Amino acid sequence: MTTTAPRTTEPTAEPPATATDVVDASGTLHHRPGRWIDGWNPENPQQWQREGKAIATRNLRWSIFAEFLGFVIWQLWSIVVVSLPAAGFTFDTGQIFWLISIPSLVGATLRFPYTFMVPKFGGRNWTIISASLLLIPAVGLALAVSNPGTPFGVMLLIAALAGLGGGNFASSMANITYFYPQSKKGWALGLNAAGGNLGASVAQLVVPIVITLGAAATVNLPLAGWIWIPFILVAAIGASRRMNNLSNAKADFAASLAVVREPHLWILAFLYIGTFGSFIGFSAVFPKLIADQFPDFSTFAVGAATLSLAFLGSLVGSLSRPFGGRLADRFGGAIVTMGAFFVMGVGALCVIWTLPLGNFWVFLGCFLVLFAASGAGNGSTYRMIPTVFALRSGVADAHRNSGDVNTQRKTAAALGVVSGIGAYGGFIIPQLLGLSKTSFGDYTTALGWFVMAYAAMLTVTGIFYLRRGRSGQRV
Repeated sequence: MTTTAPRTTEPTAEPPATATDVVDASGTLHHRPGRWIDGWNPENPQQWQREGKAIATRNLRWSIFAEFLGFVIWQLWSIVVVSLPAAGFTFDTGQIFWLISIPSLVGATLRFPYTFMVPKFGGRNWTIISASLLLIPAVGLALAVSNPGTPFGVMLLIAALAGLGGGNFASSMANITYFYPQSKKGWALGLNAAGGNLGASVAQLVVPIVITLGAAATVNLPLAGWIWIPFILVAAIGASRRMNNLSNAKADFAASLAVVREPHLWILAFLYIGTFGSFIGFSAVFPKLIADQFPDFSTFAVGAATLSLAFLGSLVGSLSRPFGGRLADRFGGAIVTMGAFFVMGVGALCVIWTLPLGNFWVFLGCFLVLFAASGAGNGSTYRMIPTVFALRSGVADAHRNSGDVNTQRKTAAALGVVSGIGAYGGFIIPQLLGLSKTSFGDYTTALGWFVMAYAAMLTVTGIFYLRRGRSGQRV
């Protein structure tokens, strides 16, 4: 049975319950104005089957859509920079790589405060706010690229504002982890992340088409920002009407500080730099790599518009992410993550070995292998986080039991912190590739560095988590 309070004018925020958020034995949910829910416990099978699953699914759908748009805005500059010369801009290689990488730097940094916004404002309320903030970088980009005389400093500032989209991931994932039972977190978090990750692919697919459609011999670059405005408004309104705030998703700063002191937080963050950092870093730089190495294949004519195949990389990585989470649900995250690092290393080596052939399709195939492995590794590494923290709290079956409320709050904090640290890979990878190009005249030197990093990460995963899996507690 569900008790529903009389409908009133909806407030912007409702303080979480203090006593009423205690879960009663019957698993009854209590709904309050502002779309707050008390008594949420996804580990209660009766509550989950009766109404919890439907509520969680509805919140997941809108979370995915809002996060999807966050990734779109976050990655807009990765594809826009390729068209800057055609629009009359004359930036050098170093400046272009800064425009590519600065959104990742800002987005990664914003993930830390965004992690704690859900406990402070509520998951639904913060989704409304964070989605609305995407209007700023979208409008800013449209205005900046409309004038070839826009100074580089202004362009860099507006590109940095695109990092607002990167911050959304942390709050979205921290929110969704409260909605699902431990046994289903891998699939749910994987879907939420994959839906967001697809934004990078869609941006790289749609923008080249839109800016050239009907633009004759030039490009209508401001449309790269304007076209997303209606979708952002839909996301904010949809979150307002369809999502919920959970009163048990409270701020626990003592637990958050404890997370920072937890050695496994930093180990998992190191691994996530390798998986998610590779995905977002290579996604951002892939259009530039294709334009530099295979300019004849950078774009293809499709009627009156053009198409870039760079979107395939982030598309493959996005689609493989939920399957990495599902495999981790079944076999454990450690073994899946190790497999992902192995394949990523092989993919990078194949790019190094085959690049001298000058064959675009071989180059594309090798990179798609790398993207697929990084996506699967994203899902499996992220799935390891709740398992590791449940295990550290003494849970008997950490793979299926999320632990008590305090452990769940600590896990939510860890998910946000790890996602923030991992996202710095989106800054590091373009910067290292730019350094390799300007210092050594090629990209293969940086790719060799990445192969060594993947080997180290594979080894760390095996040392710290594969052994633990043999004890009966799968990670």
